[in-house]
Amino acid sequence: MSITRTNGSIESAPGRVRGSSATDGKQGTAQRLLDSSARKSFDPAFEIDWDAPIPDDKYGMTPEWSSLYGTDLWERMPEQQRITLTTHEAASIAGTGIWFEMILMQMLIRDLYQQDPSSAYVQFGLTEIADECRHSIMFARSAKRLGVPSYRPKRWIRVSGRGFKAVASGALAFGATLFAEEILDMMQRDFMRDERVQPLTRTVSHIHVVEESRHIRYAREETERRMRKATRAQRAYVRMHLGVSGYLIVTNLINDQVYAAAGLDIAEAKAAARANTHYHDKLRQGTRRTVEFLDSVGLIGGPSAHLLRKAHVL
Repeated sequence: MSITRTNGSIESAPGRVRGSSATDGKQGTAQRLLDSSARKSFDPAFEIDWDAPIPDDKYGMTPEWSSLYGTDLWERMPEQQRITLTTHEAASIAGTGIWFEMILMQMLIRDLYQQDPSSAYVQFGLTEIADECRHSIMFARSAKRLGVPSYRPKRWIRVSGRGFKAVASGALAFGATLFAEEILDMMQRDFMRDERVQPLTRTVSHIHVVEESRHIRYAREETERRMRKATRAQRAYVRMHLGVSGYLIVTNLINDQVYAAAGLDIAEAKAAARANTHYHDKLRQGTRRTVEFLDSVGLIGGPSAHLLRKAHVL
């Protein structure tokens, strides 16, 4: 499974492009991100070979990211069952990504609505929305190609998301975006380099990492910029709601039904995942950059820290 274009190299670190917001301001940063988009963007509809065969001996994702990896239950599972589980877990993670990308697109549209569409800032925001549309289609199509159901968060969480996207703005919207985008970025950098993983997963991951690095830069700089003049009360409000958002995103990466799909007892598998310190360490690894950044702008701490510890983010 290969990408037909060759100009989609990955930035050296998530969200890094040349220049800085301190010297260029938001319009300068947005213009560089637009330039990067022009150089390094993909259309998955044409650049993924969707008809390529699906090997039956490849994991759906890097097995070390499985919620059960390292447990006694994992050790008892035959190899084919592990492959099935990781394929469904990869689809579940992608389904959570689709859910939050749909929320993000609506928040971005609302943020851009009253601003000058001729500005680089608005034009990059619209470019990101177009990217997210393609990513959501790509994730859904890849799950279908792998023969896996379309996993989504529980209904009450989807309903709660309606309320969040209707009111979240500013640093809250962009900060919550980082919890979803950066953990996917960390996972997919492993997926795309792992020869044990399905070629389709690796190609999808490569595309997402390249394009998402720009979105991460955009979200980081907007979060930082909008918190500069925040009052103590505003900071506490954003911090609390970010804790709730981060908890819901991280704890809903794996749908319970993936265990049944792999032929496992759901209750036993959930108990094993809850006690799996290896998985907890991977979650902390995946959210480390987000936590360090949000802490640097005063958005980690207070009552919300309890939720983030429960989600194994802290």
